[in-house]
Amino acid sequence: MSAAREQTETILAVGVADAAALARLHAELFEPAWDTGSFKQILTHPGCAALFARSSRTGEIVGFVIGRSAADEMEILSLGVARERQRQGIGRRLLEALIGVASRSEVRRLYLEAAAGNSAAIALYSRLGFEQCGRRRGYYARAGAPAEDAILLSLVLSPDARP
Repeated sequence: MSAAREQTETILAVGVADAAALARLHAELFEPAWDTGSFKQILTHPGCAALFARSSRTGEIVGFVIGRSAADEMEILSLGVARERQRQGIGRRLLEALIGVASRSEVRRLYLEAAAGNSAAIALYSRLGFEQCGRRRGYYARAGAPAEDAILLSLVLSPDARP
């Protein structure tokens, strides 16, 4: 087993004090990136649910997921895993943890979107029970390339599955 596979992560609730670390990781993964102020604003929203994965070996944040609820719905705003730690189950664990948080609240349906070309993410969401419910044509602007469609996905949380 490789050293990367042997590493373990702890899933923890994000606090405003983590905003700068989240902004650094987000900037490595996304363009346009959210800055520290954007994360602080999101994290102080009353409906925010945010989790991160911290490497047990290095203490670094290696992934995060942020959702925001209103009434009985939650939108997953962002999910990211450090490039060198992708495809190791961290994203799945973060999503499962957020689904658990949502299930213990009043949330009945989760929503998210993914770039149409991000087949790995779409496959992950599908394995977790998300179903395609729409498409936003040309939603993701990309520098030097045509805009990419966003695939909209949703997951109905079964009342029977609630703890």
